[in-house]
Amino acid sequence: MSRPRRAANGRPSSRGKTTERATVARVEVEMTRGVFMISVAAELADMHPQTLRMYEARGLIEPKRSPKGTRLYSQADVDRLRRIQEMTGDLGLNLAGVERVLELEAQLERATRRLEALERRSERMRAEMAAEVDAVRRSLKAEIVPYRSSTDLVRASDVAPRPAPRRTIRVERDGGTQSSSD
Repeated sequence: MSRPRRAANGRPSSRGKTTERATVARVEVEMTRGVFMISVAAELADMHPQTLRMYEARGLIEPKRSPKGTRLYSQADVDRLRRIQEMTGDLGLNLAGVERVLELEAQLERATRRLEALERRSERMRAEMAAEVDAVRRSLKAEIVPYRSSTDLVRASDVAPRPAPRRTIRVERDGGTQSSSD
């Protein structure tokens, strides 16, 4: 029985009959969970760690802190740092401009969420109103129609028919007739 050949590092040689498979484990982490130390976050965002500290001092970024006080950056933080780099480098904004853009984006996001919530509420209320009108129609067992030029709603059976205008015919002594209406 022959032993597999071993390379200099002690692992089996690729020429041997046994092959080892490398396994890769993937871990999903929340976008907002602080997992990167400042040096890793700086490298991922392609900037110097001191720049990150300056952005933190200006309030552009707020990293999480470990129990011992170490800055921990999330993937969302790294994405924001890249966006800041894009605005300052490619668009030529200064940090005051970046602050204003980020502020306006946050306001827009809040307004969009509020609008979506109001639209959902409006849709629910519209459905409730339609159900209520349906229930009223069923309870009256009559068609609801507007009354004359008013916007008041009444049952059709409660509306009295309007009398036809009366015509009066007057006969004059000379043999002519004359008609008039009320």
